[in-house]
Parts: sequence; C-alpha cells; structure tokens
Amino acid sequence: MSTPIPATLIPGDGIGPEIMDATLAALDALGAPFVWDRQIAGLGGVELAGDPLPQATLDSIRRTRLALKGPLETPSGGGYRSSNVRLREEFQLYANLRPALTIIPGGRFDKIDLVVVRENLEGLYIGHEHYVKIDNDPHAVAMATGINTRAGSRRLLQYAFDHAVTTGRKKVTIVHKANIMKALTGIFLETGLDLYEREYKGKFELDTVIIDACAMKLVLNPWQFDMLVTTNLFGDILSDLVAGLVGGLGMAPGANIGADAAIFEAVHGSAPDIAGKGIANPTALLLAAAMMLDHCQLAPMATRLRRAIDETLNVDQVRTGDLGGKAGTAEFTQALVSRIHASR
Repeated sequence: MSTPIPATLIPGDGIGPEIMDATLAALDALGAPFVWDRQIAGLGGVELAGDPLPQATLDSIRRTRLALKGPLETPSGGGYRSSNVRLREEFQLYANLRPALTIIPGGRFDKIDLVVVRENLEGLYIGHEHYVKIDNDPHAVAMATGINTRAGSRRLLQYAFDHAVTTGRKKVTIVHKANIMKALTGIFLETGLDLYEREYKGKFELDTVIIDACAMKLVLNPWQFDMLVTTNLFGDILSDLVAGLVGGLGMAPGANIGADAAIFEAVHGSAPDIAGKGIANPTALLLAAAMMLDHCQLAPMATRLRRAIDETLNVDQVRTGDLGGKAGTAEFTQALVSRIHASR
C-alpha cells in the first residue's frame, strides 16, 4: 500500500471539471495514493472569491507542494493577471517541462519524441513594461525590459541536463538568439556551454541553434532533435510548435517544477464553447497526471496509465471528436478505466 500523498486539485474553468473527472477516474482505477484538497482558481476564483488565485488555493499548494490543474480562464478586463504566471512566480516554478510524443500514428509527422524545457521566470515574461507619452499620445512609445540572470539560467539548464541524463536523452539543444540579442540570450547560451564542459560532457551530445532556424528545422525534420532547452519566450512558442507535431495542445501535457512545489497541467485552453457538452478530450490532463506520478516516484503507475491511453486510442479505437472519433468524454473514460483494470 502506497503512502498517502497530499495534493491540491484545481479542476479549472470551462471543460476543466469534465476532463478532471476523467483523470480522477483513471487515477482511482490505478490506485494512485493522492489525497486531494479541492480548490478553485481562474474565472471560478473570481466568481466565488473575487480573485482568480484565492489565498486558500495558494495556502493549499504551499502545504501540499503538489498540484494537478485544469485549464484556467483569465477574466477579461479588471486588471487581472494570468493565474498561470502568478502561480509560477508565487512558487518559483522555474522549469516548464513540455514533452511531445506521438500517440496516434499516421499523421503528417510520425514517431515524434521530443521534450522542450523552458525557463519559466525570466526573460521578457517578467512583465516590466511601460509607455512613454509624446505630445498628446499617452501610448506613443511602448517599452519592455527582459532580464535573464546567470543564476536563473544555470538553475534551469542544470535541471534540463539532469533530466536528460535521468531519462536517457542522447542530445540536448540550447535554443538562443545570441547572434542579435547578445546579452539577453547570450548569457543563457554561455552559461549552458560552460555548465556542459564542467559537469556534463560525455553524458549526452550538446548542440546549439538559433531560434528562427530551430523553428524551420522542427517543421522540416523534427527527428534531428531530442531535447530543446531555452529561455522563456522562445520556450513558450516552441512548446506549442512541437505540440502541433503530435496532434495539437489536446495531446500536450505540461509540468511546472520548482525547488519547493510542482504543478502539473493540461496546457490547452478552457474551451468554454464546448463546456458541458460531454465531448472534451481529457488526454492532455491524463498525460499530465502520468508526469505527476513519475514526479512522485510512482513510475509503474505512470507506465500503466500511458499504456492504457495508447491502447484505448489505438487498439480499441475509442477517440473523441477532435481525434476523428465519435466517443464522448464519458465513453472514452469508461474505455480507459477498463484498460487500466485489465492491466493489473
């Protein structure tokens, strides 16, 4: 019997509660030992607590140091900042881990197995922006300050390199724009090259590529890459690009890792247009739950979950509409749970 693991549960907005129910059914079938503290955030947080990230939710994550989160909607207007960005800042979740693995074969790109590791707290995403007034135009000039630190770069690169060694990745590619942004991304590149020479040489192959060339190469021949590690803005763009190689954000899980907390999530939107219709695809959140199981040293359960997802989609051919099938969320969940039970 596994030791109970306290964890915060944030179902999210839109389709969030539906895909979270599916994920919880799968985790229950596995016998996962999570003890959930259910909390709210996003639009639900505004409606019930007047804050997209209520204090009770923050307190819960601070206590459990572990969370599974559905998609959150940032309310329009009112000066609300993204709850996802606030969570990263609040818990110093410096590493964003985004794997992209082909599950349904036969697409435009096949046999994709890539990981993007993105720095989560620095760069242009720090949000230091302001306008300069000229004459009668208060927004005549827009300015933004990007900051990358050597310490922040090293912390992220060390996490990525360790993850590459642990998971058996053969090549790591540092993505940068140091040919133009010589200071802002040069410090990240320089830190990565130095860290590799000092501590990781021979453990994997290290490569470097400029961001625009990387985007082109990913579309032409994504199989030349194994793990990409990069700064915040570039990682935001590339992680969605590689998700497109395996069928879109509905197949893309994400993890935000810090020294004191880890939050696992579906990275797609809340899809309010289909909320409540019972047709949402829970695959991304299910895969995020598998990452959470790995993080908690429950690798056998993670493997069973991933295998059950694969078999439900490819052997049983039970797929939601976005994947070309006719199953609703409940039918897909039932088939998945049956597969999990059969794997005992």
